[in-house]
Amino acid sequence: MRGDARAAEQLRPITITRQFTQTPAGSVLWQQGQTLVLCTVSITAELPPWFKEDRPGGWVTAEYVMHPASTPQRKAWPKIGHTDSRGTEIQRLIGRCLRAVVDLSRLGPHTLAVDCQVLQADGGTRTACICAAYVALRDALAKLPPEFPPPHGKPTTDRNGLVLPRYDPAFYNPAAALVDQVAAVSVAVVDGELRLDPDYAQDSAAEVDLNVAATAGGRLVEVQGSAESGRGFDRDQLNRMIDLALAGCANIMDQQRRCLLS
Repeated sequence: MRGDARAAEQLRPITITRQFTQTPAGSVLWQQGQTLVLCTVSITAELPPWFKEDRPGGWVTAEYVMHPASTPQRKAWPKIGHTDSRGTEIQRLIGRCLRAVVDLSRLGPHTLAVDCQVLQADGGTRTACICAAYVALRDALAKLPPEFPPPHGKPTTDRNGLVLPRYDPAFYNPAAALVDQVAAVSVAVVDGELRLDPDYAQDSAAEVDLNVAATAGGRLVEVQGSAESGRGFDRDQLNRMIDLALAGCANIMDQQRRCLLS
């Protein structure tokens, strides 16, 4: 039993509020224990400048920022156009996890921009953002038009007159873009005991910390683990941590599905 009276394999209570704000295509307020994150998804009919013309579909990208008052000691806003190295790592992680369950070729020439803001941090902010972002992305995809009109009323073609794949109706199908479900959770080893979904106090005392993102289809998307005590951990311990994380992800995915049905 932990200080917050949870069993070692028990998640913190989760509350999911969809369409928390009305402006974006998708918006989710996710509370997990005392961690509170807001994830929104905005849609633009444009693509990154590096996106190749012959590549079908669109793109999903993510950004992550901690609100200055999300921690007891005020955290300054990042400078314009920049974020700290931790924020950069986390937003790339969120983007990878979402793209792992999206068939980008089905999006047409759209960018879905996921913005994750940590309003209150008490451990597990990156994993909470992944879980919230999936729900917001699901809602946003439903806002894409079922048929995408090509620019200027005609398909865009290459120099040989062939229709570019990103505008080909055979590719565009936002209803089929989401090919799986994703969730993420942390596992810590504290006093030699595995603990699912640690809060900040437990995480800061951890000997080992592991973040796992997985799909409903049973695929691991991301595994980030480190020995905080310097002693390291063995393969058996890693396997047990992953098994506990996968059970936690399955529980979270069940809560995501029930929320999406409401």
